[in-house]
Amino acid sequence: MSQIKLHIVALDIPYPLDYGAAIDMYYRIRYLHDAGAEIYLHCFQYNNRQESTELNKWCKEVWYYPRKTGWKGLSPTIPYMIYSRRDPLLLKRLQEIDAPIFFEGVHCSYYKSDPILKKRFKIIRNHNIEHDYFLKLYQKEKHPLKKLYYKIESLLLKKYEHHLQDIQAFLPISTSDLAFFKGLYPNAQFSLTPPFHPYKKVMSATGKGSYCLFHGNLAHIENSEAVFYLLKEVCPKIDVPFVIAGRNPSEEMKQACAALPNCKLVENPDTDEMERLMKEAQIHVMITFQPTGMKTKLLIALFYGRHILANDAMLRSTGLENACTIANTSKELCNKIKELMDKPFTEADIASRTEILKERYNNQVNAQRILALLPASD
Repeated sequence: MSQIKLHIVALDIPYPLDYGAAIDMYYRIRYLHDAGAEIYLHCFQYNNRQESTELNKWCKEVWYYPRKTGWKGLSPTIPYMIYSRRDPLLLKRLQEIDAPIFFEGVHCSYYKSDPILKKRFKIIRNHNIEHDYFLKLYQKEKHPLKKLYYKIESLLLKKYEHHLQDIQAFLPISTSDLAFFKGLYPNAQFSLTPPFHPYKKVMSATGKGSYCLFHGNLAHIENSEAVFYLLKEVCPKIDVPFVIAGRNPSEEMKQACAALPNCKLVENPDTDEMERLMKEAQIHVMITFQPTGMKTKLLIALFYGRHILANDAMLRSTGLENACTIANTSKELCNKIKELMDKPFTEADIASRTEILKERYNNQVNAQRILALLPASD
């Protein structure tokens, strides 16, 4: 049997593993490689992320393309997130190597309808219903120019997401996203594909930790909103140490954390420090006010952390409700934190969590499901 060749067009360089989408993309590449795929990886480069030799371990070839940021990425009809990820050299390489094309999000799908690639089998990994995601960003943003950008992007994405007829297979991240795209493209193939992750088994420590942890990209408006809610509505009302860790916190966030005696901000932790913080925490506080897609950090916390305290918006369409403690108001969060701080995490808890995660969140199974969608090789 000949090896399966596969182009993967990534929205970013999926290494280092310092945010959710990078983790999802990197481990999908690894497990597709392990399942027998010969991968030709195309990465868009921006935000000072550097070329990575780590990716060469899993890919036959790795190429990098500068993202056309600023005015070069603007179009009156195509969303910025898509138009800024175009490069004639990418199209040339996709043409030269005859293989199915895997687009990591609509972000990378600028060439989906190019006549040169008309006969190619194409897959999109849907990280979100993107127009809905940007609409929610618009509703929360205060800065007038950013607010305008999110609104325009949402409108363009809604139109774009209704014109994906040249895609043969969709890999939605959640059941709600699956229902949305199935409604638009009933004749396409679908496979519900949760985020890929670093773990083969639940690695949570038993016993008790001494603090609550919130982590994420702190510069992102979704995480920033959650942090300021916790700092205002939860942390001052409990006598429990609270650690907030992640990338690029704002000065306002640093000052707000410093003003509370039970709060500690860990700015830009490296991988080892982040893993230590996750392993040693007693409670992972997982809240969001933007119920779109699925958060990779939730899945990683379930494999690596002790108790998970989450709100309904975080758990929507994940099937993970029975693996978490749920709280939706500040009063509920405070009460549950007090309760869980005194509750050791046990081997029975690990066994229960393992049972919940083992089928839907198995990297090997999900990689095989992706490859099963591809047309048979000659």
